[in-house]
Amino acid sequence: MDVLKDPSYTPAPVTRAIGAKQAGEADAKAQQARRARWTWAEPSVWTDRMLTALENGVKGNVWFSLIDKVYAPANLLAAWVKVSSNQGAAGVDHVTIEMFEEHADTHLKQLSEQLRTGAYRPQAIRRTYIPKPDGTQRPLGIPTVRDRVVQTALRNVLEPIFEKGFAAHSYGFRPGRGCKDALRRVDQQLRRGFQFVVDADLKSYFDTIPHDRLMERVREKVADGRVLKLIEAFLTQGVMEGLDQWTPMAGSPQGAVISPLLSNIYLDSLDHLMAAHGFEMTRYADDFVILSRSSEQAAGALDQVKQWVGENGLTLHPDKTRLVKVTEEPFEFLGYRFDHGRRWPRKKSLAKLKETIRLRTKRTNGTSLPQIIATLNPVLRGWFGYFKHSYKTTFDSVDRWVRMRLRSILRKRRGSRGVGRGKDHQRWPNKYFAGFKLYALQTAWVLNRQSAFAVNCRLESRMR
Repeated sequence: MDVLKDPSYTPAPVTRAIGAKQAGEADAKAQQARRARWTWAEPSVWTDRMLTALENGVKGNVWFSLIDKVYAPANLLAAWVKVSSNQGAAGVDHVTIEMFEEHADTHLKQLSEQLRTGAYRPQAIRRTYIPKPDGTQRPLGIPTVRDRVVQTALRNVLEPIFEKGFAAHSYGFRPGRGCKDALRRVDQQLRRGFQFVVDADLKSYFDTIPHDRLMERVREKVADGRVLKLIEAFLTQGVMEGLDQWTPMAGSPQGAVISPLLSNIYLDSLDHLMAAHGFEMTRYADDFVILSRSSEQAAGALDQVKQWVGENGLTLHPDKTRLVKVTEEPFEFLGYRFDHGRRWPRKKSLAKLKETIRLRTKRTNGTSLPQIIATLNPVLRGWFGYFKHSYKTTFDSVDRWVRMRLRSILRKRRGSRGVGRGKDHQRWPNKYFAGFKLYALQTAWVLNRQSAFAVNCRLESRMR
């Protein structure tokens, strides 16, 4: 019988099919939105299924069975790509990035197998030092390339687990956050009338983090015993300085890939303690300030910090921790000096810039002026990119100093002694250096102000 001609025939409802299609589209949109929130997470580790578990929460808020994610070939390959792009020096085994790259496939297979079987052991860290503007030196630990790959693979697995719960006012070494965000928050609070500042400094923080207490905090969210042992192995790996080698009893070396994440994990409870008490803390790694509306509130915040620091095996620097009233004295944070409503580069930041320029503008420099300027421009451009919010008089004075250094070179080549001065300004005027495309900070500041003004005008016109 032809059902289409049968008057009793009723087509089957399509509601279920339409509903299934709509549900599928909704699921796809949810997946896209979830992936957009975690664009920085390594996709070979953090699949849609893993991200769903991360956002919905796992049983007991503790993660098991993670080691297989660490030694997965795709994760190790992604880790190697990151390490390779960052370059960096060789460790104690003298294996460079280029040498590792020649046999990268073999090295990655070996690392995967060693991690899978438990045979992997980190090599010692090479200790070196980098000069600080005040004349002291900062210790830096350089792991081998193979260990940097494993640490990156480990971070790929662990970072989203802890990142989800980190406090909003923590900005250091976190995806999509940086110094500028922290500085912007401090600026906003100052404009809102917060006049009292706790300017705090943790003494030798990275070298003094207690291993046992740090591991307790890691265990709050990670229960995979092999991952925990791997973290402990990195914390206690030997340190080699010249012919001397020792095992650290505390700390996580600056220069190790995993150290920034571990340092944030340890300070996370301080972040949440401050937020729970209503204190406006802004933290970047071990550098933080707390802004308050009253001296009593600021003093209370400092008391809380002192108590937490003492209970957690750390130390506040006695000479660098203080209470400040911003209308009476300046304070420094992340390279800036905040002084009576204005921002300036702090003296150490200017000194570091000038030292870098001095090395490129020695009067005995035998390269051509265009070549010298070509080495200066990236330095000046990068410095302005960070310090462009400084008060306007900052830039002209630095420009004049840079041109003086260049005039001194030209003066030397004419057989004259001393720094550029007097008639040198007529002989080599500012436009002379502009002709060689010397990056001018003052010009960059003016253009930046004009650009910001134009953007504000467009926004205002749209709001009308």
